[in-house]
Amino acid sequence: MIKVITPQQFKTIPWKNGKGETCELAINDGGTLDDFDWRISIAGVVEDGLFSDFSGYRRNLVLIEGNGITLEHAKETKQSTDSLKNLLSVATFDGSCKTHGRLMNGPIKDLNVISKTNKYKTSVKTYNTQQTVELPCCEHCFVFCLNGEVNLSCSPTILPQGHLLHVNNVNRTDTNIVTGQSMIVSCLALV
Repeated sequence: MIKVITPQQFKTIPWKNGKGETCELAINDGGTLDDFDWRISIAGVVEDGLFSDFSGYRRNLVLIEGNGITLEHAKETKQSTDSLKNLLSVATFDGSCKTHGRLMNGPIKDLNVISKTNKYKTSVKTYNTQQTVELPCCEHCFVFCLNGEVNLSCSPTILPQGHLLHVNNVNRTDTNIVTGQSMIVSCLALV
């Protein structure tokens, strides 16, 4: 199944911690903010602060607008830091970490791919120059067009800027190739 999700279909919902809003692009059927298998969203961050707790989930955060954010993660005795300085930089981290975001120079927007760790192995790749990419085998593949447009080869589908493409059940017999200059490709495979 191939589906284009338009900005008119996105939903604005409150952050889990109540300190802001997120734009939900897609969520698994029957999923809610408190119980979902996967979710794709865009959030605006306008001030430093603690991220919502998503224990049991893997978070993939991509910088899509602004001058950067530093994420400081703490879990028990372990600490780590991700610095997203460049457009389309990616941070992947455990949703149960106490993550504090510190803006580098003004507000940012980020795209989040969040999935249950016991259900999906998720990969997120970004492309900021013209690329042609074959979609790997997986249960769900999402392509977000940040700028310009993305073309899908197997059906004459053009994905405009700000739209999300969902390809369900990508298998070895399919030849799904996307071409675009500014895109995020997220693949969710069952563990």
